[in-house]
Amino acid sequence: MLRLEKQLDTFSNVFNWLAAGAILIMMLLTCADVLLRLFRHPIPGTYEIVSLMGAVGVSFALAYTTVQRGHIVVEFLTNRMSRKVRLIVEATGEFFSAVLFGILAWQSALYALDLKRTGEVSLTVEIPIYPFVFSITIGCLLVCLVIAVDCYKSVKRIRT
Repeated sequence: MLRLEKQLDTFSNVFNWLAAGAILIMMLLTCADVLLRLFRHPIPGTYEIVSLMGAVGVSFALAYTTVQRGHIVVEFLTNRMSRKVRLIVEATGEFFSAVLFGILAWQSALYALDLKRTGEVSLTVEIPIYPFVFSITIGCLLVCLVIAVDCYKSVKRIRT
């Protein structure tokens, strides 16, 4: 299990850097478009490209944020519970979160395949949309695996 956890940490770190790259592309493209608009030569499809890169940026950063426990957690009630009850609540939440992200990965994969089959492209620059939806699939699948490992570790702590 430790080996799988290290591999997931590595993958989440790599995908976090890819997310940072997507955000950098969004920033550079937006700045260039604003500057070129001053000279009446905007970049066609900027809004589309920034939107698609946003999907990549958010979905690829999810797993790293989960590994780093960077999501908001409300501990108002759980801090008042016993250790065992707190661990049970934590494991239950992690289980349902893993299921949710598994469903999100599965459904986004089906949607991406449907977009590929139909040949759906963006309106202005006609970029195929399905690869960006597949990025959501990859991001959700990685989060699902990270949370599943956390759930396993929580269940293990309950038993001790």
